[in-house]
Amino acid sequence: MKNYADKQEFIVSQITNKYFQRRDFSGYDLSGIDLKGIDLNGVNFIGADLSGVNLCGCVLTRANLSGANLMHASLREANLYEASLCEANLTNADLTRANLCGTFLWRAKFTGSNLWGASLCDVDLREADLSEAKLIEASLIEANLTRANLTKAKLCGAKLLEANLAEANLTGADLTWTNLTKANLSKANLWETNLIYARFRDTIMPDDTIKQPQIVIY
Repeated sequence: MKNYADKQEFIVSQITNKYFQRRDFSGYDLSGIDLKGIDLNGVNFIGADLSGVNLCGCVLTRANLSGANLMHASLREANLYEASLCEANLTNADLTRANLCGTFLWRAKFTGSNLWGASLCDVDLREADLSEAKLIEASLIEANLTRANLTKAKLCGAKLLEANLAEANLTGADLTWTNLTKANLSKANLWETNLIYARFRDTIMPDDTIKQPQIVIY
């Protein structure tokens, strides 16, 4: 490509041209491209460089972004329902209010990412790196966070009902007002974790005891 404008025009035309619609961009360098609001349902981005890409409001349902580089990408309010981002790098990405329900995020990297208000119900986040990520008011109902790294993550007001956090590292994480009803924290590391006003009911604690709500009688 001669310059960024040519690259932008070429990629967008290949995605949107109804007569020649390309669906496979595996391994492509798409860094910095503006794809805001485009329907990318089922598109193959395996191993692609999507760093700094604008994907705000995009439809990425069932898209394959496994191993893709999404550092500093903007995915605000994007729909990633049942997409695959296994081992993808989303460091410092913006996923504010994005829909990631049913998404495959095994070993994905979200260091420092913004997932404020994101929907992550029933996601596979096994061994994912969410250190210092912002998950404030995010919905993680029935999410699988087994052995995930949540060091210093901010989960204030998040919903972790029936989430599996077995062996997860929550060192220094902020779980203020977090709903942990029926969550599994077996063998999790809660060193210096802030659990002020967190909601417990039938919660499995790191020592395998079952924690119930604290009843205060005046």
